[in-house]
Amino acid sequence: MESPALGTLIGVLVLLLALSAFFSGSETSLMTLNRYRLRHLASQGHGGARRALKLLERPDRLIGLILVGNNFVNSLLASIAALVAVEVGGVGGGAVAIAATAITVLILIFGEVAPKTLAALHPERIGFPAAYVYSAVQRVFYPVVWGINGVANGMLRLLGVDPEQRGSDALSREELRTLVLEAGSRIPKRHQRMLVGILDLEKATAEDIMIPRSEVSGIDLGDPVEDALEFLRRTTYTRIPVWEGSIDHVLGILHVRDFLQSVMDDAEVTTETLRGLLREPHFIPEGTPLTTLLVNLQRARQPMGLVVDEYGDLQGIVTFPDLLEEIVGEFTTDPQDSIRDVHPQADGSVLVDGTANVRELVRTLGWELPTDGPKTLNGLILEQLESIPETGTSLLIAGYPVEILQVQDNAVRVARVYPAMRRREATAE
Repeated sequence: MESPALGTLIGVLVLLLALSAFFSGSETSLMTLNRYRLRHLASQGHGGARRALKLLERPDRLIGLILVGNNFVNSLLASIAALVAVEVGGVGGGAVAIAATAITVLILIFGEVAPKTLAALHPERIGFPAAYVYSAVQRVFYPVVWGINGVANGMLRLLGVDPEQRGSDALSREELRTLVLEAGSRIPKRHQRMLVGILDLEKATAEDIMIPRSEVSGIDLGDPVEDALEFLRRTTYTRIPVWEGSIDHVLGILHVRDFLQSVMDDAEVTTETLRGLLREPHFIPEGTPLTTLLVNLQRARQPMGLVVDEYGDLQGIVTFPDLLEEIVGEFTTDPQDSIRDVHPQADGSVLVDGTANVRELVRTLGWELPTDGPKTLNGLILEQLESIPETGTSLLIAGYPVEILQVQDNAVRVARVYPAMRRREATAE
């Protein structure tokens, strides 16, 4: 028949085992809480989050408190287990050894592994209620915890470790990019692309998104004024670069609105009239990162910039919509949309102009082309072959079969790309 003392001891064992599970599980849950979500919930007034955040400001004190409680409970468990063994089997060594083994297994399973696993899976469910308990207990046992931490921190200082030093929770750009991409359904795909586009602005430069020099259209004041007027009648742009003699000698930017106002005020338009309407151009070094470019255009209140190389020669034009397209995607209202560089064919191949921008192909078609080298398809082909190819030449670029269809003026004008063949090869691998 079980004695009253034995029943009490077993009850105390169960209680102590539950306390051991609480200490182990709460430690894991508090240490695995998402710090950014924790700050967000605390700013929203969540009581448990605010207390948990306060405790985690000094993790050494929190860990000291938990370890004091956990070690005390586990030591008491071992002592009570020994008393239970004596009650059941007497003072023989065999009963005590069995009890020690049994209590070790119980602590390992029910006091460590199971509660810590549960806490890791549901840190907020366990961590927030535990924060209320530790906030109260910490005040009561502060002198004990302070003394233990003082000795432990002193030993750390002797080893050259500063216990007051805090690790940085700041995320790098790449870490934040990964966080956005792994958000899943919490952030719509379109919003994910926009956020990633903002984060990737630092990787690209002005020359990556500029309209190249060969495609820049404008007004040459060295030509008859009638040519300029004809250009203005058929243009779809609101701001026109104006030069004299050579595109490298840009005089300024003509705003079509200013021109229309001038025509309304004075029916006669001369070259000098156009010259007087020009606004100061904004020049941009070709290697300027897009983040810097965005700030500079905003600061200068300019929607357009002229990209120049180290010798001051014009390389292309960048507009504010070009920057926005890097974030939100293509604008259907952009007049450039009427000039397509890509022409799908019935056999699955695609005819691509040699001047097609590599980043545009990657972004709009999803092709996996290298974007850290040449900016155009023609540049990729010339880099691969290291010579000017002849019509009919075939090659592989990043696994894509490419056939040269037209070469003119030492440049590839049209090439045929077989994206479907690359996809089949990737699937076969």
